[in-house]
Amino acid sequence: MKNRQAEAIKTLSDRELLLNVYLTQFVLVALSFVGGFFLFREIWFLPQIFDLRWIDMIVFGGGAALLIISIDLVLMKVLPESAFDDGGINERIFGKRSIFHIFVLSLLISISEELMFRGVLQTHFGLVMASLLFAIIHVRYLTKPVLFSLVVGISFLLGIVYKSTGNIAVTITAHFLIDFIMGCLLKFKASK
Repeated sequence: MKNRQAEAIKTLSDRELLLNVYLTQFVLVALSFVGGFFLFREIWFLPQIFDLRWIDMIVFGGGAALLIISIDLVLMKVLPESAFDDGGINERIFGKRSIFHIFVLSLLISISEELMFRGVLQTHFGLVMASLLFAIIHVRYLTKPVLFSLVVGISFLLGIVYKSTGNIAVTITAHFLIDFIMGCLLKFKASK
């Protein structure tokens, strides 16, 4: 499956790849609200899981992001570059974008994925199920042990943060910071 996905992605233009990223995120948001309607028994379930407690967002969200980014950067220094090869997908998604576009992409991805996996799935099916599903949707990492392990670890850490705070805004903050900072690093690496 991974080879078919990699080959299919190679045939896409950068614009088509970006369009697929946006469509996927909008589908996740739509599925979150449909699933939320059935599982929470109301269409507008966000007040139950979302609270703009800035101190929690900074301390727990920022702290989790800092930990994950630090581990990622250390592993990038000590492991071979091939361990982080995702077929160039992340470079294609983030490498040629402006900082503002990376910001928008990171915000959309963090909101849609956290809403679905932590907000809806974890709230109703538990940490393990939501974390494993999150890791599995990152199918391009399944044959890359380091990348897959990182995604699983990130997913469980974000799940634990959500379980501890009960606040999806905290995990959205962490997810956003991870994607934004790593996306900017990819951009700067690509521009060298």
